[in-house]
Amino acid sequence: MSQLDYTGLKRLHREWRRRGHAPLALVLDRVQNPLNVGAIVRTATAERVEHLYLVESAAPDAPKAAKTAMGTERYISWSAHDDAASALATARADGYRIVGVELSTQARPLHEMDLTGAVALAVGNENHGLSTSVLDGCDEVGFIPQLGRVGSLNVANAAAIAIYEARRQQWTQLSDS
Repeated sequence: MSQLDYTGLKRLHREWRRRGHAPLALVLDRVQNPLNVGAIVRTATAERVEHLYLVESAAPDAPKAAKTAMGTERYISWSAHDDAASALATARADGYRIVGVELSTQARPLHEMDLTGAVALAVGNENHGLSTSVLDGCDEVGFIPQLGRVGSLNVANAAAIAIYEARRQQWTQLSDS
């Protein structure tokens, strides 16, 4: 076994792109650390997230965010919003169902939720999670089950897991049909 060369890597990615995918977006609610935003952007572009709706969050083209994203911010669109209501309304107008990723009383395990179709995953601030206004505006809320002694994840890691779960469900749905 060996690593793929450039041609093999291009072929592998082309094969996965052909499988199709539903639109996927992110709502970043007060994600202020540009390093987290950069990490989220890199994962988002790798998994073909269509758009970022930013609510009081660091911009993907901020120097530290762009450095962490390693230039991938040029492959994704984003819009900055002054408040949560505006971001959620815009995402809904764009055809997305809003699914919050948060440890809350009404949350269900993310892997038990339907994340197929056009979904915007909302992730929140590094210390406080989703704001009440975003949480109240979500269609559903899911959490990432954790087994260890740590009760929460870094927002960039949580976003990566949620993005992957949404894509995994879409791929599974496509292969079942």
